[in-house]
Amino acid sequence: MNETFDAELPQLDDKVILITGGTGSFGRAMTERLLSDFRPRKVIVFSRDEQKHFAMQQELRDPRLRYFVGDIRDRSRLMRAFEGVDIVLHSAAMKHVTLAEYNPLEAIRTNIDGAVHLIDAALERRVAHVVALSTDKAVSPVNLYGATKLCMEKLFVAANSYRGADRPTRFSVVRYGNVVGSKGSVVPLFDRQRKDGVLTLTDPAMTRFWITMPQALDLVLLALQRGRGGEVMVPKIPAATMADLATAMGPRCEHRVIGVRPGEKLHESLIQPDEAPQVIDCGRYFVIAPTFAWWTTEAAVGTRVAPGFCFTSANAPDRLGPEALRQTLRGLGFLAD
Repeated sequence: MNETFDAELPQLDDKVILITGGTGSFGRAMTERLLSDFRPRKVIVFSRDEQKHFAMQQELRDPRLRYFVGDIRDRSRLMRAFEGVDIVLHSAAMKHVTLAEYNPLEAIRTNIDGAVHLIDAALERRVAHVVALSTDKAVSPVNLYGATKLCMEKLFVAANSYRGADRPTRFSVVRYGNVVGSKGSVVPLFDRQRKDGVLTLTDPAMTRFWITMPQALDLVLLALQRGRGGEVMVPKIPAATMADLATAMGPRCEHRVIGVRPGEKLHESLIQPDEAPQVIDCGRYFVIAPTFAWWTTEAAVGTRVAPGFCFTSANAPDRLGPEALRQTLRGLGFLAD
């Protein structure tokens, strides 16, 4: 599970890179990666959370960093932030399923309207490449969060049609599953609960895709290197059951089943059968090609998948058992034993 996605590193020397949601789990990790492995001219951390900006600023003191308070709902603020920017990594979103169900308009304003504002600003400011982060919940969505991320994907793919011959902007999307140990995921929850000896499971048979943060960063860098605009890149990542995850984290704990919450699926999908005609197997990852006439087959080197192909957490060929999960969690610092 610790393998990375093979690709030449993108050329980021002297580039100005902006990360929306830059104070979140992904944004923080990508900021540190860019500063340590590349030589960007500036990295702009864009986020509406003033307190997270302050905390991050105390820990990361690099002259190349800029902390830009702003909200993707505010088009004028994005226009100001994108001045002189070469690359945008879009991770800002309302992500909690249950909160989006209860506050649907807020999720729409951030995840959909915010995407529209970002696309407009990127085109106006002639940003070279935008990579947006999506989720398996965007595939055949059953909750509002997933539906908003599906809309976001469609907006970013179609945005490549609007750039015209005189604009360099490319829009790419990466779609992946749960990041192991990220804020709001079940791993930190289990880590807190196991101290009391009781882990709460929605359903032991529930399966989820898992990706480590280094893999997620590698996938975005891969999209920057190989993305031609319009594709959705999907990594070949493993899946695991909630029962195996609970066993890995709390083998001596009571496992209490609380039932599937509103808006949750028993299994998630990264590729659904209706997408199969557009899917190209590129080895370590899939590319879902757009249906627009401007896409060329040379943009992704690989083989077409079989008709009806799907990639779900229930049929994922790479399944993580308790021991494999335990090793990964140890490496992330969640298990000391």
